[in-house]
This record gives sequence, C-alpha cells and structure tokens, in this order.
Amino acid sequence: MSVTSAQADPLSTVAPTILVVDDEPNIRRTLEMVLTGAGYQVVEAASAEQALERLNAPDKPVDLAILDIKLPGISGLEALKQLRTEHPSDELPVIVISGHATVDDAVRAIRLGATDFFEKPLNRERVLVSVQNCIRTARLGRTVEQMQAELERRYQMIGASDAMKRLYGDIDKVAPTRATVLITGPSGTGKELVSRAIHRLSPRAVAPFVKVNCAAIPKELIESELFGHEKGSFTGAHGRKRGFFEQAHGGTLFLDEIGDMDLAAQAKVLRVLQNGEVIRVGSEHALQVDVRVLAATNKDLAKEVAEGRFREDLFFRLEVFPVRVPALSQRREDVPILARSFVEAFCRENGFCNKKIQPGVFEALSRRAWPGNVRELKNVVERAAILSSDVITIADLPEDPHASPFDEESEPRDEGETRDSTRPSARPPAGERLTLREYREKAERSYIVQTLIDMDWNVSKAAVALGVERTNLHKKVRAYKIRRGEQA
Repeated sequence: MSVTSAQADPLSTVAPTILVVDDEPNIRRTLEMVLTGAGYQVVEAASAEQALERLNAPDKPVDLAILDIKLPGISGLEALKQLRTEHPSDELPVIVISGHATVDDAVRAIRLGATDFFEKPLNRERVLVSVQNCIRTARLGRTVEQMQAELERRYQMIGASDAMKRLYGDIDKVAPTRATVLITGPSGTGKELVSRAIHRLSPRAVAPFVKVNCAAIPKELIESELFGHEKGSFTGAHGRKRGFFEQAHGGTLFLDEIGDMDLAAQAKVLRVLQNGEVIRVGSEHALQVDVRVLAATNKDLAKEVAEGRFREDLFFRLEVFPVRVPALSQRREDVPILARSFVEAFCRENGFCNKKIQPGVFEALSRRAWPGNVRELKNVVERAAILSSDVITIADLPEDPHASPFDEESEPRDEGETRDSTRPSARPPAGERLTLREYREKAERSYIVQTLIDMDWNVSKAAVALGVERTNLHKKVRAYKIRRGEQA
C-alpha cells in the first residue's frame, strides 16, 4: 500500500500537525522529509520535556506524536505515562519508536496508551500507513463523540416544574432495574424522550436502543418486523431477516404506540416477555434474547382491554412500572424554558445567530392551550424564529388556531360608563365593512402613527413604547407607508 498525501484521508480538511520527538537530529530530519512530502505539517522536539511543553500549549494543537523511547532526561515511556495521567480524556494518538526496543518495552508502551509501536530503522511506507490510520481513527472517535453529544442534546428532557420533577424521580427509580415500563400520556408530550432517558440511565446504556412504531407497520408485516423471518417463509422473503427483538439483544426495545398493535402480534410479544424466546416467521427453532421492553401509548389501555382491543394479560405484563408523562397544560411554568431551548437549537442547527425572545412572548405562549403539547410548542417557536429578525416578538407568533373569542370575559361596565376612547372600537365605522385582517391592520397603523406623534417622530423611543425592535418598527412604517408629519 502506498500513501503519498495526507489528503488521501477523506476525513481530513486541513493538513494534520505531527510532533516528532527524538534526540537524534538525523531521525527528526528524515521523518520531517517523509511527512511533509506526504502533506503533513511537522514540529520537532529533542526531549520529552520540550514535547510535553509543546503538547500543553492550547493554541497549537497537535494531531499525532511520534515519540522515541530513549531520550535524555525523562524517557519516552515516562513522558507517555505523564501525558495520559495529566490528560486522561485526551485521545491524542502516539506512535512509539525505538532503536533498541524489547518486547517488554512494546507491551508497556501499548499498556500506557500508545497507538502503535515500531523499531528503527524506519520504513517509509509503514510510517505513512501508521500515521494515516492513527489520525483517521482519532478523528472518527471525535466524530462519534460529537454525534453522541448531539443525540443527547436532541433527546434531552427539559423542565423544572413539579410535574417534571416527579417524572424525573420515576425515571431515576426504574432505570437501573430490568422492569418493563409502560409510558402513557397525550401525543406530543415526549414519551420517546422518557424511554431514551430510561435506557441511557440503565446498565444497558452502551447496548442497542431499538425503536419500533407499531402504528406505522402494516398488520401483515408486524410479526416479520418484530421477530424476523426465514428465507422463503412467504412471498418476497428472499433472505433471512433479523427482527427488532434480535436487533435489540442485550439492550432496550421501545414499542411506541403499542395500543395499535394487532391482537395476534400481542400474543407473541407476551410470549417473548414471559420466556425470552422469539421464533422467526417460517422457523421452528426458538432463539433466546435478552431484551428490556419499554412500551408507550396515548390510549387508555384499560379501556382498550374492556372493549376487547388489547390483551389483558399483556397489559398487566407491560404495566409493571407505569410512568405518566404530563401534558404541557399541566406544566405551563416550563413553557419559557422549552421555548428558549427550541430557539437555541433551531438557530444552532440552521447557522443563525442566537435570537433573543421578548419577555411578552413567554407570557403569550404560556396562555395558550397547547393540545399538541411540546411538539406543537416546538413548531410554533421554530416558525417564529424563521419570521423574526434578531428578536422574536409577539408579532412573530402565528395566530393560535385553538383560541376562542369567548376565552376572556369582558369586564362589566356601568350603564352610563363611556368606552375608553384610546381603545380601538370593536365595531367598524358605520357604512364601512372591513375584513378582520383589514381592520386589525388599520388599527395597528393608526396606533403606530399616534405613538410616533407622541414621541415627536423618534423611531427609537416609539419602538420602546410599542415594545418592538427598532428594525421591526421600520418594517411596519414601510409596509404601512407612514409619512413623517401625517396625522393619526
């Protein structure tokens, strides 16, 4: 295998920097020529002390170190030990080289965290292959860590209300056990997040987490998807397939919307829960699986059992530890926290500068009914983030489709009390018939003009009085074609 360029690595976006540590100038010079010729950047150190100082410089990152064992002062192995002790989380790949190495030296170097080990005289091809593989593996590891961190952010549970604190307590109690959990709650409350939290806090966290949407799988395919099938077991079965239970072996299987599962499939799921065995479609042999089952539904399973649509024995088997996820209407104090988190995530994912949220927005969001729960809140907030400028205002929120014109009772007025002239009339002028949108725009324009007059046409002061951003007010002025000096 021949490696001629660092850019042969598909993960490389900039030339990696390699630290060469050897007390022999000829070795350093040879390695520099080989590595720079392949497209790498090279820095040198003649001792372990110089190398450690260079590696501890935060503004000069190194992608890989080539370290000689025999060095003046601190030996290469001692330097490697010190590096791994002081920076245990640092996955810097280190290749150890030596001209007089023993098997014990090689074993000790690997135990101390060396990525590779070879003897002098150095072989050019072996050096380049080892360097490329070490850098690629290290970058893949960092990529996996970043993906895991992103997944944790994406599936993070958010909330500080009493209802959420009770939910956190239930999760903490049941997660370390092997118990089957039935997660219930309205659609959009985050039942999948609860299941992932239970898995993440369990001893099975490093094993697979397999999600199955029972409502999305056709009745005719549910058994094949859950338990697998053998080649030729039915038309279209061109090969053997492992089912979801086998895929989740050693880990967690999340059966979402289990209330929509077919009765025949329910019976087979019950058998797996009872004896831990699955039988592929078309096979006579039982396979032993070790799977923890978490199930979720937005249906009342007790009612489903009473009406004959769900097996009673499976219901009792699943409800070993029931967990109820609260609706958003039961945790309104979490709305500001959720909204802020959704805006930050949306801006980060779309490359926007982080947008601020006007305080009045939180109050307006908290008053809504949210029948779609957290999922609906997320959609509304993301839409507002798209429509807004640097600050999300009430004007950026979409209209509440669930709002009723009778939600707020009118304040009673004495028979002789006159209407406040500063409030826009609820009735259009006589002889004029406007749509609701036209009337709202007309009232808004009139109010903006009056405010500008009151503030002597100072846009900044008017924006503060109106509770909007100055740029937003400028947009309104242009949209309504407001001219300086006109009357309200």
